[in-house]
This record gives sequence, structure tokens and C-alpha cells, in this order.
Amino acid sequence: MVSSRLLFFLSAICLLTAQAVAQTADFLYHFCLNDNGNYTANSTYERNLNHLLSSLSSNTEIDYGFYNSSYGQNSDQVSAIGLCRGDVNPDVCRSCLHNATSLLKQLCPNQKEAIGWFDYCMLRYSNRVILGVEETSPSFYMWNTNNVSANYDQFKDDLKKLLENLRSKAVAGGSLRKFAAGNATAPNFQTLYALAQCTPDLSELECNNCLAGAFQGIPNIICCDNKVGGRVIGPSCNLRFEIYQFSNWTAAASPPSSPLASPVSPPPPLTNTNTTKGSESNTSRTIIIIIVPTAIFVVLVISFCVCFRVKRRRREKLETVEDDEIRSVESLQFDFSTIRVATDNFSEANKLGQGGFGDVYKGILSDGEVIAIKRLSKNSGQGNLEFKNEVLLVAKLQHRNLVRLLGFCLERDERLLIYEFMPNTSLDHFLFDPIKRAYLDWQRRYKIIGGIARGILYLHEDSRLRIIHRDLKASNILLDAEMNPKISDFGMARLFLLDQTQGNTSRIVGTYGYMAPEYAIHGQFSVKSDVFSFGVLLLEIVSGQKNNCFKNGENVEDLLSYAWKNWRDGTASNIVDPTIEPGSTIEIMRCIHIGLLCVQENITDRPTMTSVVLMLNSYSITLQVPSRPAFFMHNNIDSESASQWEQSKWITKSDDKYKGNSVEASINEASITELYPR
Repeated sequence: MVSSRLLFFLSAICLLTAQAVAQTADFLYHFCLNDNGNYTANSTYERNLNHLLSSLSSNTEIDYGFYNSSYGQNSDQVSAIGLCRGDVNPDVCRSCLHNATSLLKQLCPNQKEAIGWFDYCMLRYSNRVILGVEETSPSFYMWNTNNVSANYDQFKDDLKKLLENLRSKAVAGGSLRKFAAGNATAPNFQTLYALAQCTPDLSELECNNCLAGAFQGIPNIICCDNKVGGRVIGPSCNLRFEIYQFSNWTAAASPPSSPLASPVSPPPPLTNTNTTKGSESNTSRTIIIIIVPTAIFVVLVISFCVCFRVKRRRREKLETVEDDEIRSVESLQFDFSTIRVATDNFSEANKLGQGGFGDVYKGILSDGEVIAIKRLSKNSGQGNLEFKNEVLLVAKLQHRNLVRLLGFCLERDERLLIYEFMPNTSLDHFLFDPIKRAYLDWQRRYKIIGGIARGILYLHEDSRLRIIHRDLKASNILLDAEMNPKISDFGMARLFLLDQTQGNTSRIVGTYGYMAPEYAIHGQFSVKSDVFSFGVLLLEIVSGQKNNCFKNGENVEDLLSYAWKNWRDGTASNIVDPTIEPGSTIEIMRCIHIGLLCVQENITDRPTMTSVVLMLNSYSITLQVPSRPAFFMHNNIDSESASQWEQSKWITKSDDKYKGNSVEASINEASITELYPR
């Protein structure tokens, strides 16, 4: 009886201590994501969310620091992920998550998707599938305000070696924990401490890619340059370094079978003058000593067996899928000799054009089929496996408004892509040619606009994959013999999971005049960045002028600013290409209206491609009033517009997509928080 009371008392003290620690732990940052919509009070979604969050901190299955679950059905289903820092014990972990569940709902009172970070844990929930999905946004930097006193180059080298070492260790972690912490010697007799962590639902490759992206920001001008400490924190991975010990290294080194359990010392022997009671106590302790290790051993054996079976099934399934994928790729492969004969050894007479990727040739196969061959640049850094994967990705896309990929060739240093041949080349050859432009009457232009919209809608919503093209422009719209448009050039396209809404990149690719501002400035791309590019393209088709050199009399200005000023002044007819014969004024004005809706600066104000297709096909749908577009050229923009645009380039915390907030860290860490693109 005394033993049970004592154990209960000790447990209560530990729990209260853990809660107190978690309460004082720093709240770092949060995002309320608006893209997936809001829920109403007392709705089914809110009830499912409350049920899921209430079960999170009380679930003893999170003793290894990673919680994931979902609740509800269909559109009201909620998924949640809780991740604790890999060096905290289970009580602190549960207490931190308990605090996060209440705080995050207060900060994001009606958003269906939200994410928040504390010092010891991260909590996120969504109405989409988030388990097993590598995500790098939304994310942010924090850094220590103190500078490295001397030998900064040596400091950077030591930090890089430490972080790379920790990355390899974290990646090698199991399905319970992908976490590593360690230290290294820094200049001036300092010790450098760091940690790296991924959510354990990621594969080794995904974890490696996620941390590699995070490492790009440490240290550089964007974050932590010349600083003694810093963090990069995202949904799927995070890292941190400091010149003081901020982590529990003993727990960080604990075995994977119980990665977060802190060593527990056995209770001291109870002294008692009563011999009988002492014997009973000793007997009880003996039974406990025998039963507890045995039970733990049995649980570990069962867990190992279950994990082994699951892993084996997953591996067998993966091998089957990979075999199918390999067979699919091999069926598309052409011999180089076949292509060389078809193009007359890549003669100049068969050359159709060229671009940054390489040259394009016309070819005729032995059966008479006419093909177009892209001969990619030989100095491309893309590997064979990546090239095959890209080919397989494009080959799976089948739509009448997408150029059909027939196959590829990969021999020695040659990389060729074989497409169906488009006899009327690309849209820009007609649209921006003063003579050929007259051939594009409004009926043909409207047909081209509708075809492009349906092709993008297929990429975003209707294909088995979700593709963000990232380089929609007139030269990438090819025209067949009947002038039907076909979207081409998927070399810069990015694959999204069907429930993914946004991605980030540090490598901005594409054509500047067509880029959405959030992509050009912050590296954020989504279906809405493709919508922006479509809006620019639509206005080009209506006006017959390039976006970045619209001719207004003797002046040259940005098409978007010109279109907006004329729309605002009620003179939208000035935008229309004068070669278009009158007779379709209502349809043309509606297209200008839709184009301006697509190029609005605020991401959430832009329509989806589903809405665009409906607006193009139905006059019964009332169009919203567009807001000012994002201007790219400042030559002919009023000073107020230019000033606001300059501000939008740097003030990221005011974005409507992310409602974030942060609090100051403790004085010794003195961190400044900024959003950052990766």
C-alpha cells in the first residue's frame, strides 16, 4: 500500500513538473492556412477536430514522440500530426502537445488547416492527408542575435561538418524517430551544439532531401550569417545550432526502441523495523523486478515482429511498383540510331528551333509517322534515373490539350525526348507576328484560350497526378493542324500530391513576365501561380502583344498595368488587338475580365482553373470585380503602385495566406523570426 501511494505521489510530481516546464517553454511560431477553407462553429468538422485534439495528449502511444491520426469521414475528416523534439521525455512531450492543442485553436479559430511550433514540439492538423508527405512550407528562420567573434570561416566549416554528420544520422533513423544531436569544437575554445530532425513518417530519401533544403539556409545572407546560433523549422524537418547546450544529450543518445524514455533510477529500498512487512516488501520488489523486464521483453519482441512484417510487405509492394515502372519506361525507349536516321543525322534542314534546353528537330520514322525530337543539352546535370522518372511522369499525362510524349532516347551522353509533331509550331509565331496575327480571328483565339484552360485544369485537378507547370507562356503552347492548342515543355514542371496545395523552391525557373509575384520573389508556387501565368497569356492573346513590351503608341509599358488602367477607366476596348474584327465584344470583354481576375496580386483572390473553365463556358456565372494586378514594370506605374509593390516584396508577414505570429524568445537566445522561402 505504501509503495503504491509513493509511486502515485512520484508520478503526480513528475507530471506537474513536466507541465510546468512545457508551460514555460517558448512558443515559436504558427501559421493559419486559408487555402483549404474555414469551418463554422459547431460544425461536424469542428467536432471531429476537437475529438482528435483531445485524444492527442492523453494517448500513451506517443511515448516515442510522434503522434499521427485522423478522425471523421469524407470532407469532414481531420488529420493531425504531433512531433516532439527527439531529446525530451514522454511527460514533457505530452504536456507540450496538450498546450499546443489549446493554443493553436485559439490562434486559428476557424481555419481547417493550421500548424504551430513550440520549443519541444510541433502540432499540425488539416482536412487533407498529411502523413507521409514531405512538405517544406510553410517554414521560417530564427537566429541568435550575437555574432561570431572571430574566425568565421572556420566556424562555418566546423558547423557544416557537424550538420552533415547529423543529417546522415537522422536520415538513418527508423520509423519511430529520425533525430540526431551532437557537438563539435568551434574556434576560440567554444563548443558548437546542433540537432537535426525529420518526422519519422518520411522515407530516408525524403528526410535527406528535406534536411538538404534546410541546410541551404545555414548559414547564408538570408539566415544566420555570422550568427552563433540559428534554426530552420518546417513541417517535415528542422535543424538548430548554438554555442551553448540546449538539448538533452543523454536522451538524444537513447536506443531507437525507446527513443524518448529518459533513464529511470530504481526506487531506494524502504527501511522498516517490522521483519514480516520487510519480507513482504522484498517479495513484492522481487516479483516486480522479474515481471517488468519480462513484460518489456515480450512487448519488444512483438513490436519487432510486427514492424518486420509491415516493412517486408511494404518492400514487396515497392519492388512490384518499381518493376512495373521500369517496364513502362523501357517500353518508351527509342534507339539512337533510329532517331538519327529519322532526322537525317540531325541536319540543319530538319531543325525546327532551339531553346535553353537544346535544339528541336523534325523526324520521320520508318512507318511514316512524323515526330518532333528535343535534343537536350549535353552539359545538363540531370542523371539518368531522374531523366527516366521525368519521362515517365510526362508519359502518364494524356489529354487532347497536352502535347503527347511518344518516348525518349538515352544513350551515352545523348538525351532525346520524342513528341508528336505539331505542324503549326507554337502560338507565339502567330500571335506576335504582325502578318500572321491576322490569321488568328477571334473564333480561333477563343478556341485556343478554352483549350489552354482545359489543359491546365487537367494538370491541376483531373489527371492521376497533380502537376504545376511553372512555365506557361505563348512559346510553350503548340498548335496542331486544326489550330488546337497543346501545352508543352514540362521540363520545369513540379509534381504535387493530390491533396498538396503549395511548394517552395530556392531555384526560380521560368519566364519572368509570366511569373506570379509570390513565386518570383519568395519561391512559392502553387496552382494559383499557374493561374497567374494563364491570366497573362489570356491578355496577350486578346491584345496580340507581349506582356513585357506592350506598345501603347510610342510608349512601351507592362501589359498588366495598361490593361488595369483601361479597365478601371472604362476603356477596356483599347486593350483589344485591332486586327480582330468587331462582332464578339461581349465575349472579348469577358475574357479581359477573367484575365484580370487571374493576375490579381493576392493569391486567394485568384480563381481556380475549375472556376476559369466555368466562367469561359457559361455567361450565367457572375464575375467578381478584379483587384489591382501585380505589376512587374515600374516605368509607367504611378508612384503609389510602385511603392506598394516594393513593400510587398519584403513584408511577408502581412500575406493573407499565412496568418502567423511569434513571440520573443528568452534573453539568452534572443532570436528574430522571419519567414523564408526554400
